[in-house]
Amino acid sequence: MHKPEFDNVSVGGIATACVGRKQLAVLVGQICENYVEKQSPFVIFSNNGHAISIYNSDKEAREQMDQADLVHADGQSVVSFSRWFNKTNVVPERTATTDMIHDIPNFYQPTLKHFLLGGKETSVSKAGEILAQTYANFDVVGHQHGYFTDDDETAICDAINAAKPDVLWVGLGKPKEQIFCIRNKHRLKVPVIISCGGCYNYITGEYPRAPMWMQNAGLEWLFRMANDPRKLFVRYLLTNPHAIYCVIKHGLAKRTPA
Repeated sequence: MHKPEFDNVSVGGIATACVGRKQLAVLVGQICENYVEKQSPFVIFSNNGHAISIYNSDKEAREQMDQADLVHADGQSVVSFSRWFNKTNVVPERTATTDMIHDIPNFYQPTLKHFLLGGKETSVSKAGEILAQTYANFDVVGHQHGYFTDDDETAICDAINAAKPDVLWVGLGKPKEQIFCIRNKHRLKVPVIISCGGCYNYITGEYPRAPMWMQNAGLEWLFRMANDPRKLFVRYLLTNPHAIYCVIKHGLAKRTPA
């Protein structure tokens, strides 16, 4: 198995990869290149304020996150947090999942086969069409909406394996997508699994991206909340302060002598 090399830094208790956008995209491609049958999938999860809050308050979510092979900085806040208590190992830049799905075909030229799982049928199918039309090296070999039960998972995994993708994108929302990935990891014969939340809706334009200045300032969450306050206001109101508290708690604990 190809063992990618990267440093980690603890951000809110979560071991987060110190990788940039190009490095992460190429790393995914190299894992696919070197994949051999019967090898366990390389699982990639994301870290942001919501993830930090869940990780520190839900034992099951924490156990799922700890089983990932790599956790990347989906939120700009994670990039900043990584520098609060560290001088050397820090996250160089944000690797938002909504960018990563484009970064892979942009930075890794060989064609990879992708399977998109999650979201509404209309959203995931349209996202697949857009990606395949935009990138000649992004081969969409299948898709499946996210409205299924636990009893459906075996059949879904069989369909994914039959399609033989290199990368499986799982967009079911936290913590459901992490639970699905870890619970079915032994069933899936794919090189890489990436959790991707609501990524498909951004590809289709159903969810707008924040202006670049807000993304760079770590304020994309504010833009998203303003666009969907009914769904996101309470979430951000509760999780953002809790995430900051957890980052400080873990950072101070690391500095305290045993």
